[in-house]
Amino acid sequence: MLRGHWGLGELPIKNMIALLESRGVRVYSLAIDAKEVDAFSMWSGGRPFMFLNTYKSAEHCRFDAAHELGHLVLHKHGETQGPDLEREANAFASAFLMPRASVLANAPRLATLPALIKHKKYWSVSVAALNYRLHSLGLTTDWTYRTLCVQLAEAGYRINEPEGIAHERSLLLEKVFAALRVEEVSKPQVARHLNIEPEEINELTFGLMLNLLKGGSGASGKRMGNLRLV
Repeated sequence: MLRGHWGLGELPIKNMIALLESRGVRVYSLAIDAKEVDAFSMWSGGRPFMFLNTYKSAEHCRFDAAHELGHLVLHKHGETQGPDLEREANAFASAFLMPRASVLANAPRLATLPALIKHKKYWSVSVAALNYRLHSLGLTTDWTYRTLCVQLAEAGYRINEPEGIAHERSLLLEKVFAALRVEEVSKPQVARHLNIEPEEINELTFGLMLNLLKGGSGASGKRMGNLRLV
């Protein structure tokens, strides 16, 4: 329903973060001291926020982003935690990234580990996610699903994704920092204006500040605008 509402059709989503930002979601990366957290999201002031753990594989991050989107859409007015809610968000993420019609048209005829590694690239998902989706749609038996789970674990693919893709990052924040650089606004200036440490901004913005803003003394004569962390 959300794909239809957003006019996405059945095609794979090339960039989850770009899609979320185009729909008004504020997407940030998690700080270093939150490595054990996959992701989390919330509504604040009527605006959706999402924080992603970039220490996971890119495929894992994409699924986490879709999972948190499920929470934002399905659970805005209800409970925010619980195993049932997690299962609903997982089911949402699986269907959002791998629509039924798309999977039926492009799934491998024989569900083997090499076949899944090859076909997962079409949707930019993990092997484990594709294995789950094939089973949930009734395209594989319980025995095949469990066998593939064992093979994934033995090969270490639950941690190290085979033939992984590049991580996505915020396109919106990249444009913001590029604009600040043109205005000769330094990293210390931004940190002082937001009343947080420069390192904290780096951790929350996919490291983009490290690359796009200079770390000078902040003595630029240009006047700062009304900068705020949103």
